[in-house]
Amino acid sequence: MAASSFRVEGMDCAACARTVEKAVGALEGVAAAKVSFAAAKLDVEGDVAPERVVAAVSANGYRARPLLARSAGELAPFWQRSARARSTLASAAVLAAAVGAALAGAPEVARTGLYLAAAAVGAAPIVRTAAVSVRHRRLDMNVLMSLAAIGAVGIGDYAEAAWVVVLFAVGTTLEGFALDRTRRSVASLAALVPEAARLVEAGGERLVPLDEVPVGATIAVRPGDRVPLDGRILSGFSAIDESPVTGESMPVEKSPGEDVFAGSLNGNGSLTVAVTKPASESTLQRIARLVEEAQSSRAPSERLVDRFASVYTPVVVAASLLLAVVPPALGADGSTWLYRALALLIVACPCALVISVPVTVVSAIGAAARRGVLIKGGQVLDDLARIRVVAFDKTGTLTLGLPRLEKVVPLDSLTEEDALALAASVESRSEHPLAGAIVRAARERNLALALPQDYRALPGRGGVARLDGRSLWVGSRRLAGEQAADLVPLEPLLARVAERGQTAVLLGDASGVLAVLALADRPREGAREAVRAVRDLSARTVVLTGDNGRAAHAVAGSLGVDEVRAELLPEDKLAAIRSLERAYGPVLMVGDGINDAPALAAASVGAAMGAAGSPVALESADLALMSDDLRKLPEALRLARRALRVMRENIAASLLVKAAFVGLVPFGLVTLWMAVAADMGVSLVVTLNGLRLLRRRETAAV
Repeated sequence: MAASSFRVEGMDCAACARTVEKAVGALEGVAAAKVSFAAAKLDVEGDVAPERVVAAVSANGYRARPLLARSAGELAPFWQRSARARSTLASAAVLAAAVGAALAGAPEVARTGLYLAAAAVGAAPIVRTAAVSVRHRRLDMNVLMSLAAIGAVGIGDYAEAAWVVVLFAVGTTLEGFALDRTRRSVASLAALVPEAARLVEAGGERLVPLDEVPVGATIAVRPGDRVPLDGRILSGFSAIDESPVTGESMPVEKSPGEDVFAGSLNGNGSLTVAVTKPASESTLQRIARLVEEAQSSRAPSERLVDRFASVYTPVVVAASLLLAVVPPALGADGSTWLYRALALLIVACPCALVISVPVTVVSAIGAAARRGVLIKGGQVLDDLARIRVVAFDKTGTLTLGLPRLEKVVPLDSLTEEDALALAASVESRSEHPLAGAIVRAARERNLALALPQDYRALPGRGGVARLDGRSLWVGSRRLAGEQAADLVPLEPLLARVAERGQTAVLLGDASGVLAVLALADRPREGAREAVRAVRDLSARTVVLTGDNGRAAHAVAGSLGVDEVRAELLPEDKLAAIRSLERAYGPVLMVGDGINDAPALAAASVGAAMGAAGSPVALESADLALMSDDLRKLPEALRLARRALRVMRENIAASLLVKAAFVGLVPFGLVTLWMAVAADMGVSLVVTLNGLRLLRRRETAAV
């Protein structure tokens, strides 16, 4: 089934998005249509010509154009892309001329003509959109403003009508400009990727469009160039600025065998790179797509506001109707009370309230992405702000996950080399970090390894295999217990290993334990600072690990972690997450391995480490740290809490202004232009308040 995307312009609120969605969804051949107001994007699934989609959107008062992967129009200035912005500028210019004519003492006919012209130019797009809303039996701010402007003209207050229209047009245009800035803040990352790559061939190099470069091809990256495609370095050494992908400001030294990401800036070294992903699936492109989807998701606060607005607007419209009818029926002046009813209609616009949450969500998710943290939507942002416990996996998360073999203690007639060779042979089929350390140590000593047969991994415990007909097992003391090995004589040795903060891996067969291998891991750089920062945010820190208790306590103690739960199987980690949630509240689980998957899924928020190099982690995690820097975690917590506070500030400001003006309107203390200025003013205030999250220094404090 074909899929296509379109940029939609002219939408003022979430209700507009639903109108477009219904119109396109009704087209023959369309299987599904989804519109994101925050991202101004329409995604269509089905066999339908783009021209029909554009026509259906236009018929409902909006504009749509196909969204290309690298569209120059996306980076054009907002004022060139927005027809409403141009009509707003024109209407404002005519209104300025009308005011000038009034100050100069021009004839009333000239002044009236200019005021009506300003109102007509500014109202044209508003009335068109209002007509669509009425056709769909929906009251929105365009309908209310149209009624107010028409009413002002009807009672002969032409200047008031012009001011109402122009102020509203200016306000909505500025809101659109602000939202456009947040959309472009992340989408512009994709523009960092060059349009062509230097393909290395037998005859030399030639520039080839990215879409024509196949996976496996070799490309050249010159000093100072942007890396065009994801790949692995074949030759050359350089420092790479990966900030567009990982958020890390310092260049990273890269050598043959290491990965590079599209959009990264090469330093002063020449590189040849083997392409590992097509242009459309580069890490940077996936980040841009995922952020756009995340910005389209609705936070719980936004759903609550929408429900409130759906009740509030009809109630105030009904009150406006009563205000226009009841006092005149009792003998009051009809024009006066009609004017007040129109003012109340304007106050009824819930635009500030409705936009207060989505602009904050869009800004926060965009700001996080630019810092190397991918937050998967408004719900995750809301959950992240409420976290009270941060649970860390140990190996590969708090530590580097690259343990080193410190010592081999043979217990039988084996030599150290024989014991290490047997253990490495069994572990050569395992992907566990401890297994990798044992295999690396054996290869460093140039030991010959046998090919294991019938290998079986036992998650959280180790593995078993057959070597030359002999059954061997390698793993934790839990596995030794399952194999009925007698560990009593080994307790002093195992205690000494644990006291040093090392992990004991046991090698054994049917006769018992043959050797003890002691391995040590090192804390990750920045782990101590990250733990301290999390605790400063009043969140409890916990280590959940399958490692032995003494080794886990040694690492946790050096980092300042509050609590340790060790020797956990994957299902034990799941139970631990539920226990922590019952005791303290929402839990954020940070991990990097398959063993962590159940706990990551069960936690209120699951965070994956180093997601830039892992497509699975990038797609599945609620929160993805693009680099391996744990210090990004407290930064994300601060940002989420800041965003939640901004949402509450925006909602409170919107409701207070509405309440104040609704109370003043019946007493004649609010003019039409004052009502519009107040409504659009608070809309701009909440929009700009949300945009502050894009500034890095705003997340520095909670």
